[in-house]
Amino acid sequence: MFSSFRLSMTWLHTWFGLALGYVLMVCFFFGALSVFDREIDRWAIPATRFEAQPMPSFDRMLLPILARVQPDAAHYEDDVRRLMDPAVLAKSGIPPRESLNASEYWAYTTHRDPVLRMGAGFDVPHPKDPSGDNHTHGDVTIDPRSGAVLPAERFHKVGSEFFYPMHYRLHLHWKDLGYWIVGLAALVMLAALVSGVVMHRRIFAEFFTFRPNKHVRRSTLDLHNLTGVVALPFHFFFAFTGLVIFAGIYLPVGETTLKPLAQQHAALEAARTGLPHKPAGVVASLASVDDMVAQAKRRWSDRGMAGEVGYLTITHLNDRNGYVSIFRAGSDRVALVGDGVHFEAATGKLLREDPPRTVVLEINEFLTGLHLQHFEHWLLRWLYVIGGLAGCACIATGFIFFVEKRKKKHAETGWGGARVVDALAVTTVTGMVAAAIAMLVANRVLPEAMADRAFWEEVAFWGAWLLALAHAWWRTAPVRQARVAPAWREQCWAIAVLAVLAVLLNWVTTGDHLVQTVFTQTYWPVAGLDLSLLVAAAIAVFAARRLLRREQGLGVGQRSAETVADDDEPMGLPGAVVTSKTALSRARTT
Repeated sequence: MFSSFRLSMTWLHTWFGLALGYVLMVCFFFGALSVFDREIDRWAIPATRFEAQPMPSFDRMLLPILARVQPDAAHYEDDVRRLMDPAVLAKSGIPPRESLNASEYWAYTTHRDPVLRMGAGFDVPHPKDPSGDNHTHGDVTIDPRSGAVLPAERFHKVGSEFFYPMHYRLHLHWKDLGYWIVGLAALVMLAALVSGVVMHRRIFAEFFTFRPNKHVRRSTLDLHNLTGVVALPFHFFFAFTGLVIFAGIYLPVGETTLKPLAQQHAALEAARTGLPHKPAGVVASLASVDDMVAQAKRRWSDRGMAGEVGYLTITHLNDRNGYVSIFRAGSDRVALVGDGVHFEAATGKLLREDPPRTVVLEINEFLTGLHLQHFEHWLLRWLYVIGGLAGCACIATGFIFFVEKRKKKHAETGWGGARVVDALAVTTVTGMVAAAIAMLVANRVLPEAMADRAFWEEVAFWGAWLLALAHAWWRTAPVRQARVAPAWREQCWAIAVLAVLAVLLNWVTTGDHLVQTVFTQTYWPVAGLDLSLLVAAAIAVFAARRLLRREQGLGVGQRSAETVADDDEPMGLPGAVVTSKTALSRARTT
């Protein structure tokens, strides 16, 4: 089919990248935002604009609140229908939410969370599969300084509950479709990265090459190569570790083919560790969890790793086999480790300390921690953001190069393929950014006491993105005549206006302007997002002005090199022909 292996890699890189590049663009952009998801939450919820707090007293504050938690009303009926024996369900119907007894508690916080999230698991009566997990859940978020509950319907965590899940499941929940699409895109990305390396014979030179004043295809190709090469380890690592982290979803053998073996292993592991696998069915009280926390902290300190509690769970609540697991907030290390200490719930007796990890487990924890980035290293966090945005730039320039290379030929033949790709690229690049900022604007405009406020914020996001799609399709019509589409420029202006508007609305609605958050009452989570929005606005204005000059200059003194195919074009069709030695020489020197 191809005359060389390199040309076959070129074809793979081009069409695989085009087919799923739109999904990868979403993953990279929202992955970059997710690095600071908790800080975006603080900007979006002014009531949480205070410093991160350690986990408060469990006995005095958390336990009374957890005792009032009920199963989540939004998912309760679906959970019961899925987990309960159909015959019993048909006979007795769905039991009232308040009739279910909690069998587990949990509380979770990090060094970047001013608020604390906690919840309970409730046993579903008469389960369909007694050997499986038969819990429905409820959770609550509180201010750990006072114990005040933050109403979920009024405090939408835009960063951690919308932007963050967007990068790995696209908010497509049916049959876990979002996970599968992102997993396929990650697999394709690995193939695109490998094929890109094979294609580029001068990869080291391309690390240092960017010629912004050359013709559009040359400068776009330079930027595509540069962002791809500079962040190549970052891109490869995150695609690979993302697949590893969700391997249990893509290959759920433990829940299907090997389920009996998995259950046997869980029982043997419980016997080995001394942590009961099943409840005893005998009622028992709960000892002081605060005393257990104090003992866990002493043990961590004795091992030379003093720290705060990050995660606490109570399993088999109010049962003789109940136990309390306390995990250290390991934010001082890259690896995602917990160093758990486990106690008998009824007596507070120490059951187990997590032993030293094996080499395999340490590698797994390091890879997982490096992907999920729960560490405190702020410089490394910003490098993550830069790497994610470099991935966005690499994909966006790939789209632009694809269109620039083909639009003249498509115009001559009357085919609209280049226009379709350009419209989708505009929607996925500038349209997506505009939609994300529109959601922040809606967050500051909608009344705090508004019913279903979170729903309407999401409507603002999806509505803005659909509007961007309609605008992109309308304003990319000039591509059919091999001209520049004004959609890019106009959506850049939209980004600039929305970004400045978001900063101004934050000032007007909360009083937290940049002079205050940077100088007088320094608060970087809010100041950082405001400054990032202003930087985005400045970049958008710069891009819009450059695009306008390009639109005005098109057709006047257009360089003939535009029509020449480069030897190393990543999006080039296999077998591109250069018709003269002069043209070939010019292509290689530019």
